[in-house]
Amino acid sequence: MKAHGNLRAKEKYEAFVPPFYYKPRVRDCMILKEEWIKAKYERREFEFKRDYPTGDKEGYLWKRGRDNRQFLKRRFVYSESERLLKYYTNNPTVPKGTIPIRSLNAMFQGDKIGHAHGLEITYVQDRQTRNLFVYHEDGKEIVAWFNLLRAARFNYLRGAFPGTPEAELIPKITRNYSKAGYMEKTGPTHKEPFKKRWFNLDAEQRKLLYYKKPLDAFEQGGVFIGSKEQGYAVSEGLPRGIRKSKWDTGFVIKTPWREFVFTCENTNDQKEWLEILREIISRPMTEEDCKEEALFQRRQSQ
Repeated sequence: MKAHGNLRAKEKYEAFVPPFYYKPRVRDCMILKEEWIKAKYERREFEFKRDYPTGDKEGYLWKRGRDNRQFLKRRFVYSESERLLKYYTNNPTVPKGTIPIRSLNAMFQGDKIGHAHGLEITYVQDRQTRNLFVYHEDGKEIVAWFNLLRAARFNYLRGAFPGTPEAELIPKITRNYSKAGYMEKTGPTHKEPFKKRWFNLDAEQRKLLYYKKPLDAFEQGGVFIGSKEQGYAVSEGLPRGIRKSKWDTGFVIKTPWREFVFTCENTNDQKEWLEILREIISRPMTEEDCKEEALFQRRQSQ
């Protein structure tokens, strides 16, 4: 009886949720859950079919500076016709930054940024992944920005991949990192000193990027994670003869070009990294993955 009642309530309050609108999961941040509940039960946004705002948007967000690392208020403008997100500093007519929707990703990172409404926006700039960290004091407003960017991404994907079912496009709209955290890495000869770095693993894009600090604007380097059919592999443990690390658990990623050695703080961390990496390597590469692999290798060799 209770299950039947829950189903009826869902049919009523979620009758017309737009396909791009993010439905929070158990492990998502509190602000996403709170605004989802308010949208459903207080504002009752999804009971009737209506045009959800997906066009242009303008407003202010607090953005962390790339160099001074302070959060300053910046004007952000999204143009649907240009499919660009822009932000401005002192000059109100010339944008300081221009972000193409094609490569944009957005995810909530409250703990990392240090604000419950913190949003991380990433995109490709000069063949590197640029990270922006922003927040807004009002939870409704930051979630509105998040879903607007998801709507923009959804519209882009429908145009870029015509005929692709919605169910296949939705996971590509935005994504969280599959895993992130500190590890230590050594160099290509395995004789170099181990250095502690922050790592972000994006399973959808098959990329493991590393940074000196979690809030760095650009990565220092990375590893493309291909498939086993293309010669990629990951193995538990550390090879003999490598330079000593302060952590004694780790793994090796083998690519067609070199082997990357990483150490983890504990065995639980090691198992989590290995589980996700093995899942990525078990997936065959798409044509798009192969193109990205070639671009990634060119960037890393420059």
